[in-house]
Amino acid sequence: MHTKRNVIIRVYSKISFLVILAFPILLYLIPLDWLNKQHTICLFKNIFGIDCYGCGITRAVLSGIQLDFEGAINYNKMVVIVLPLLIYTWLKTTISFYEKTST
Repeated sequence: MHTKRNVIIRVYSKISFLVILAFPILLYLIPLDWLNKQHTICLFKNIFGIDCYGCGITRAVLSGIQLDFEGAINYNKMVVIVLPLLIYTWLKTTISFYEKTST
């Protein structure tokens, strides 16, 4: 019983590692043209009609992941802070999961 639980935990950890590893690839595959056609979900913009500091950050991050840095900065200038932090967090999480699954 105890060993079966360990096997399940190991399989779950490996699947989680693969999902985290594949996440940037999945983001890379999202077409920006499709995203630009979507209605905003920003409450501030929907209520007051003006952009908040976070407006466009999703499109900016996706543009940065797709290596369109000029477009990323045009969507939201905060991407120069947010994207490196997201990359750092992803790398740290990926390394942590790798160390857990390799032992």
